[in-house]
Amino acid sequence: MKTLHKIALLLALTLAAGSAAAQTRGDGRLSGKVLDDAGQPLENVQVKATLGGQAQPVQTKSNKKGEWTLNNIAAGQWTVEFSKEGFDTQSGPVAVDASARTPDLTVKLPKHVAKPDPGVELGAKAKEGMSLMEAGKYPEARKLFEDLLAKFPEVHQLNAYIAQSYAGENNIPKAVEYMRTASDKDPSNAEMRLVLADLIMEQGDKAAAIEMMKGIDLTKIQNPLPLINASISLINENKADEAVDLLTKVAAQFPTQAETYYYRGRAYVAAKKLPEAKTDLEKFVSMAPPDARELADAKKILEQINAK
Repeated sequence: MKTLHKIALLLALTLAAGSAAAQTRGDGRLSGKVLDDAGQPLENVQVKATLGGQAQPVQTKSNKKGEWTLNNIAAGQWTVEFSKEGFDTQSGPVAVDASARTPDLTVKLPKHVAKPDPGVELGAKAKEGMSLMEAGKYPEARKLFEDLLAKFPEVHQLNAYIAQSYAGENNIPKAVEYMRTASDKDPSNAEMRLVLADLIMEQGDKAAAIEMMKGIDLTKIQNPLPLINASISLINENKADEAVDLLTKVAAQFPTQAETYYYRGRAYVAAKKLPEAKTDLEKFVSMAPPDARELADAKKILEQINAK
């Protein structure tokens, strides 16, 4: 029985294939010529025609004169594709009418020209620009990145490099302008948003910067130092509770960042929450390297807390 089932299945598939082929057959005809860019005939071009609603194409190849013909095809809307190695593929729709001969198609296949990968040039130039900035040559670096942006305007990240060059010259308004453009073009980039907020804070608008930082997804950043700097500003402005909230979020995402516990401890002291301050400062002392600049102050505050 199994053998009979296999034979039946094979016959069914064969009949189905024959039925599909039959649907592409008729009294229609397609023919034409394939040329190269210079108008010379192209031989051995694969000509593939697919009738609308059918998966199986009918095919042929062009001869030495670039000529090709598909006979006995059904009337209807066909898609004809021309392909040859080393040339760009061309395709398009053609209507076949069985009652009238379809005009010959003349198709030109342009030679394929490999386009250079812009990423290679961008990567090399970005490295060169960063080297210039590290050497303090900010105008030269900026010119390099401005030229790249003119050539690749869709690469909006280049605005961030230009912003960095202005920041290196302490031209914070221009740095904010270009970094804002970069960030607005890529609003999901948390790192870029954080740098923008840090620059805005440096410009003097601390409230706007901190508000922006509060909306940043900390799981998408790698450097929490701008957030710690923002918390210092909050402590200095007697906004200890806000500083604690911000630093608690930083600690949750960056538990090994020792400075977080020192500044949260300072914020707790300002908020008169000494047990919490003691816990954080002791944790900082246990984590901080021996040369940490905050270490002596942390130990002094702990002595004062313990003396009470």
